Amino acid sequence: MLEQLQTQRDRMNEVQGKIGRQVIGQESVVEQVLYCILAGGHALLEGVPGLGKTLLVRTMADVMEMQYSRIQFTPDLMPADIVGTEILREEPGVGMKFVFQHGPIHGNLVLADEINRATPKTQSALLEAMQEAAVTVGGQTRQLPKPFFVLATQNPLELEGTYPLPEAQLDRFLLKIQVPFPTRDELQQIVQLTTGAAQETLTSVLTGEEILHLQATVREMLITPELVNQVVELIFRTQPDQDGAPDEVRRYVRYGAGPRAAQAIVKVAKARAFLQGRLNVSGEDIRAVAVPALRHRIGMNYEAAADQYTVEQLIEHLLQSVGL
Repeated sequence: MLEQLQTQRDRMNEVQGKIGRQVIGQESVVEQVLYCILAGGHALLEGVPGLGKTLLVRTMADVMEMQYSRIQFTPDLMPADIVGTEILREEPGVGMKFVFQHGPIHGNLVLADEINRATPKTQSALLEAMQEAAVTVGGQTRQLPKPFFVLATQNPLELEGTYPLPEAQLDRFLLKIQVPFPTRDELQQIVQLTTGAAQETLTSVLTGEEILHLQATVREMLITPELVNQVVELIFRTQPDQDGAPDEVRRYVRYGAGPRAAQAIVKVAKARAFLQGRLNVSGEDIRAVAVPALRHRIGMNYEAAADQYTVEQLIEHLLQSVGL
């Protein structure tokens, strides 16, 4: 068992290494996306244009031998443009017949670029597919391929012509990952890499079937009841209407995190423990994943904005309050 785990971790280390040769810097972003894949969830990447979000997703698809598809969200995009539709086609020897034309959602790794530029109707079509891993067209339900991951991006600066995701839809994303601007040294490496000779062609390290096996392994990672209790207590302390809620929560929070938040923290912490080479989840794992798992699940009010009190500051305070 231990030997098998070590082999699996070595494969994931090789995946990280190959991605790192194409995507300069962003080690934390790459790790968090891998947590999502190992935990079987979806990720929301937030950052200004040009930081390599699309390159990261395409590189991961190459390294993991997954079918990659990209959806560029625009205000005129319709649900059928994502999930597919039935079209009338002439079939040899049969005549005219309705056949299903697959949409770009039918892939293993789907990049939903600038998801907040599409209308709520189209966003809902994508998020339904994320939740159910299936689409329904013409009264027939079609399963999406496995493994299936959606990595959505949004630009936090441009708000004109955008449709912010509602809270219930944000909750479908396992993590919200902030993509930072590169350092001076990283930017220099990026310029040298992208303006010089052609980049190396990546070869795949993992197959889709192997990823499914890795997900099953991650779910078997051990976590103590005490840590689970601390996670549950953390979620309860985000609720402003609960007895014993901290003063900061009562003052600055409109709504707290729901049950999916606790599930997300535990699942992602197991993925982190796996990549760290351990069989069990530690308090450090919980602490490391709490911010990306909670930042999009807690609604801050206008007073928090006026006092420049961020959701990340609140999460750090709550972690300390529960002993993490």
